Amino acid sequence: MHVTSSRSTRLAFFANGIAMSAWAPLVPYAKTRLQLEPAHLGMILLCLGIGSMLAMPATGALTARFGCRKVMTASGSLVCAILPMLALASSPLQLALALFLFGASIGTMDVAMNVQAVEVEKHRGIPLMSGFHGMYSVGGFAGAAGVTLLLANGVTPAAACIAVAMLAASLLLAARSGMLAATGGNGHALFVMPRGRVIVIGLLCFAVFMAEGAVLDWSALLLAGMPGFATSEAGLGYAAFAIAMTTGRFGGDRIVRRWGNVRVLLCGGICAAAGFFTAVLAPHAAVVLAGFALVGLGASNIVPILFTAAGRQPDMPASLAVGAITAIGYTGILTGPALIGFIAHAASLQLAFAGLGCAMLVVAAGARIRAVAGPA
Repeated sequence: MHVTSSRSTRLAFFANGIAMSAWAPLVPYAKTRLQLEPAHLGMILLCLGIGSMLAMPATGALTARFGCRKVMTASGSLVCAILPMLALASSPLQLALALFLFGASIGTMDVAMNVQAVEVEKHRGIPLMSGFHGMYSVGGFAGAAGVTLLLANGVTPAAACIAVAMLAASLLLAARSGMLAATGGNGHALFVMPRGRVIVIGLLCFAVFMAEGAVLDWSALLLAGMPGFATSEAGLGYAAFAIAMTTGRFGGDRIVRRWGNVRVLLCGGICAAAGFFTAVLAPHAAVVLAGFALVGLGASNIVPILFTAAGRQPDMPASLAVGAITAIGYTGILTGPALIGFIAHAASLQLAFAGLGCAMLVVAAGARIRAVAGPA
């Protein structure tokens, strides 16, 4: 059962990554089809994050009450059903509603699969979380690249979405037999305020997710301002970050088994901080790219360790704790880029990235909090 559950968990992470990233290549098509101004598009895109944020805190209680299998099956089915609607929406209101429902479904799936990952890791008694999150990263790359390839070969956005939805549904169907029917909890309220050590873990997640969101939204702008670096090549910054993060996650479980949570969290935070400072201070674009790769490598195993810590802490049931820290972390993704923009406008983008480096040093210091890292 343990092996089956591990395989099912990996498939669920992979399917969620594919479905989530499939939307990214469709954004320009939606903008053109609905004739949206950038400001209007930004407001509509925010609906996806709002849907996720509203759904995540309640998902922990739902998984405790109904089990991961029912919640993952229901939310995964909704994700697959709503995905084609993103390409078929004929008005801004329809697109906003579809994105809200898509975000809520993706957010529910995200929390439920992490609750399952925590339980499977507990049962196996060995680190597995980095590998699970690595499958999400691979799914994200596969979804975005696959949809882009389909669109480039003349496939309509709607047909591309249907293809991705069918693939994700097939993966979830294959994973269903290994999904956990129960997680050992029941009777929890749909929303419980995080408390105790969960707040500390959530704040560290907030910092890491904020850094990830900033690299996604702002790394290209930093590179575009480098001498001799073409704007068309600016996306290489996030590519370097993503490749390094995926690589780090697939080796993360073995590293955590050998070195322990404390050392991996400490070294990861320092490595990510060094990457941000390198990106800020480097005189050449190639060194900036290396800096973003260091950020990805350093951050790769921090969130998996924090999710494991959330499942182990005694202040809240594991399912509620995972839901809480996921919601807090995703707040960082939503608010981080805006905060970076404010600092960049008031001072400079370099100063904003340096601030993220300092935040990663705070995360590194969190390695010494026993509630976060546990035994070394």
